[in-house]
Amino acid sequence: MNRSRSSISARGMTLVEVMVAIFIMLVGMEGFTLLFLRSFQTNSFILETGLAASAASRAVNTTVSELRKIRQGDNGDYPLEQGSEFELTAYIDIDTDGVTERVHYFLENGEFKRGIREPSATTPITYASGDGSVTVLASAIANEPTEPVFAYYNENYPGDTVNNPLATPVGVRDPRLVKVRLVVNLDPNNAPEDTNIESFVEFRNLNNYAQ
Repeated sequence: MNRSRSSISARGMTLVEVMVAIFIMLVGMEGFTLLFLRSFQTNSFILETGLAASAASRAVNTTVSELRKIRQGDNGDYPLEQGSEFELTAYIDIDTDGVTERVHYFLENGEFKRGIREPSATTPITYASGDGSVTVLASAIANEPTEPVFAYYNENYPGDTVNNPLATPVGVRDPRLVKVRLVVNLDPNNAPEDTNIESFVEFRNLNNYAQ
């Protein structure tokens, strides 16, 4: 007696099914790769922004600390040589060696810089024009023309808010208080909100000089 048997054969995947599976896998890998790259770029930007803000904070603190030591130049010039919205020049013993340097703080091409000019070794003592050496204190600075790096206040501030901050350029004998403000933004066109770092410094030593 012949018995008919139905045989079940294991069928493998067809070429089309393999190609579809590979396509789906590639799409998934591409999506994961794009997500990873975007996450990496975002984290990298956040890190760079944090580093830039930290550098700007150090620059403001350094500037404030140095300006507290403002004093008469070794050539007899008044402690503050000039003060405008984006530049400040003063006489400071910057390296505490007993010699008074002329120190120039300024914003240039998105960088906050400090220029130093040593006095001459001749008699009478003189200071050559320009900066002898220049150091970049902070980068990625995005202060707009309406956002001055330096704002100046007289001895009547904060009681007198009508005449303060002072109009610039200031008279060298007028300021008693200076605000230093840096705006940090790695990409002003696409980046998030600005990071603002500011601090005040009082010209204590100027009280020793007659008006």
